[in-house]
Amino acid sequence: MGIVVLGAVFVDIKGYPLSAYIPGGRNAGRIEQVHGGVSRNVVEDIANVELRPTFVSLVDDTGMGQDVINKLENHKVNTKYIQRVPDGMGTWLAIFDNDGDVHAAISKRPDTTPSPAFKGKGDEIFADCDAIALELDLEKDTVKQVLHYAKKYNKKVFAAISNMSIAMERRDFLQQIDCFVCNQQEAGLLFSDDYGHLTPDEMCRVLAANVHSANIPSMVITMGGQGAVYAAPTASAAWCLPRRWM
Repeated sequence: MGIVVLGAVFVDIKGYPLSAYIPGGRNAGRIEQVHGGVSRNVVEDIANVELRPTFVSLVDDTGMGQDVINKLENHKVNTKYIQRVPDGMGTWLAIFDNDGDVHAAISKRPDTTPSPAFKGKGDEIFADCDAIALELDLEKDTVKQVLHYAKKYNKKVFAAISNMSIAMERRDFLQQIDCFVCNQQEAGLLFSDDYGHLTPDEMCRVLAANVHSANIPSMVITMGGQGAVYAAPTASAAWCLPRRWM
């Protein structure tokens, strides 16, 4: 079944001003509406390298929800376990200023109750998969079920996050997965530090110490144009992904 990806779907609505942005005023501009969500993006990226992933998720029971399914199917994602339900998708509404920075944003989380398609089909979904990619801020019961099947069938679990404040409340889950992936800012929140000034080499050394103290099996931190770093609990296992790989 390839890689099984579990997580939420968002619709990203982005507004860009055509001239000088006026806070509190009327601004002519352009608006983009795209499919988003950490796990939805991940499963599409996996499909783009022709690994034929399976997506377990919820979408709205509307035309927009069907659009999400259609696009993923066009990328050769297995959508058999996507369930259409009321309020199945979240929304991220953002206004950008003239520098391309987010000036204001509102996010509505979807209903992440375990999908009816997931119930009773855990063995079918996970028994023959190659690995599992999980959005860690899903409902706790969903995460627990996934970890149960991962242990039952000896599958590696790679986790990402869309809301770090939730991950910070679930440190026990971080210790049960094989690798946690987040960006530099999110890592700073997780470890109560500021990593914005660190180079990849410095980030490797800091991260190796942190995953050791936090008892996290391994982590990847993305660093934008600088690439990414990986660390396991021992300093000798820390290494950097060159910038050219990103």
